[in-house]
Amino acid sequence: MRKVCYISGTRADFGLMQSTLAVIRGHADLSLSMIVTGMHLSPGHGHTVEEIEAAGLDIQARVPVPLIPATGATMARNIGTMVTAFTDALEAIRPDIVLLLGDRGEMLAGAIAGLHLNIPVAHIHGGELSGTVDEPVRHAISRLSHLHFTATEGSRDRLMRMGEAPSNVHVTGAPGLDGLTDLTLPNRTAIAQSHGLDPSRPFALMVYHPVLQEADAAADHTRHILEALARAAVQVLALMPNADAGAEGVRQVLKMQERPGVVVKTHLARPDFIAAMAAADLMIGNSSAGIIEAASFGTPVVNVGPRQNMRERNANVADVDSSPVRLAEAIAAALDQGRFPAQNIYGDGQAAKRIADLLASAPLGPTLMMKVNGY
Repeated sequence: MRKVCYISGTRADFGLMQSTLAVIRGHADLSLSMIVTGMHLSPGHGHTVEEIEAAGLDIQARVPVPLIPATGATMARNIGTMVTAFTDALEAIRPDIVLLLGDRGEMLAGAIAGLHLNIPVAHIHGGELSGTVDEPVRHAISRLSHLHFTATEGSRDRLMRMGEAPSNVHVTGAPGLDGLTDLTLPNRTAIAQSHGLDPSRPFALMVYHPVLQEADAAADHTRHILEALARAAVQVLALMPNADAGAEGVRQVLKMQERPGVVVKTHLARPDFIAAMAAADLMIGNSSAGIIEAASFGTPVVNVGPRQNMRERNANVADVDSSPVRLAEAIAAALDQGRFPAQNIYGDGQAAKRIADLLASAPLGPTLMMKVNGY
């Protein structure tokens, strides 16, 4: 039986992976453990390690890191801390595969540790484009990884052009789509009322994270979004941002704007987040959920700024900068449009089984570990 260790640092990556982790744990040829770090261990970010515990998953190590001050320097120092701690944890766990998702610093630290311990690293969502700090981090993780599970054919093609061996790059679809369309969701009235919103009025689900290169402007961008929604008479259900450079400014603006019709949550459990996404009249901000998951419900998305630059788009996404005029135009267009057909280029909701089967069957010998560029 192969031992898989998944590293998780945020509510977002765990929410996307929860279905896949359950399938891995239940697979006849796999066992699963986890290393938990970052925002999961922070009361100020919802202490979401409790969701992992509630799911009955095996947490083998907890790696706390400071999240304040939320600066690029803190992010960089934390990567160093995590490399050391993950190395110690992985030496003790001795998994056969380290499993990572996405483009955050904790995943980069996990890839560095796994590579130097001669443990195969499997990476989900590689080969995608975004154009901010996420992009070089994501590609660095891919170059340090040995197996790749991509969401689209385009991502697979980019990884191969980066030099990854075609036999190690597999299109599985995005794990965050698994089970979405099978969920029994409350109706829109119940969802709005559960958050203290008026179901007779439109509401937006807002998730805006700071971008490292624009950290000093993150508070102003948040304010512009909230003001544009207020002028359009759209209620707001907003989530607090990730603990990245510029996050404190976003958090302060959200706290100051909270009032009737503007509800701010530190965290929503995955089912509640999905329900809000499915019911909202539009989603606004710069979350990858707007790029990937929202299309499964046809929810119009106003994607603000460069955080998701160049990612493959579904028809429901409109890209704008944070200027008041462009925001107003995009919000009005989304409300006029209404829902889109529920079509999603990121997969068919069957990623978990593909990923688990590949983790169980992929060759893990010396050839896999002796990486060379394929060009």
